Amino acid sequence: MPRASSHASVRKSATLFPGALELMVLRSLQLEPLHGYALRHFASSSAPRDLLQVEEGSLYPALQRLLKAGLVDARWADLADQPPRVRTYSLTTKGRKHLARETAAFDQMIEGIQFVLDSE
Repeated sequence: MPRASSHASVRKSATLFPGALELMVLRSLQLEPLHGYALRHFASSSAPRDLLQVEEGSLYPALQRLLKAGLVDARWADLADQPPRVRTYSLTTKGRKHLARETAAFDQMIEGIQFVLDSE
């Protein structure tokens, strides 16, 4: 039996490359600090036509990896429209630098793939 992917799914059968979910989380947190549910909703609603669904079972382990690596911080916050306390995540300086490097590497990879696909 095929093993289910621990990452977000794209169009039912396709999976993201390793580290893609973490990259999306870091990019989302670059805009503003968010709690887990808001991160999941932001990532899922940002993709056109529901191409991307971020599952809780992959988001929270990704957040733990990012915390352990020092790329994000977490703080407990009291939000007016939420339960008494929620854990809010924000990007660290190390996370911003990592995001810039990984985004540049991703852009280069996509450019190389596009070159191969467009060649005759």
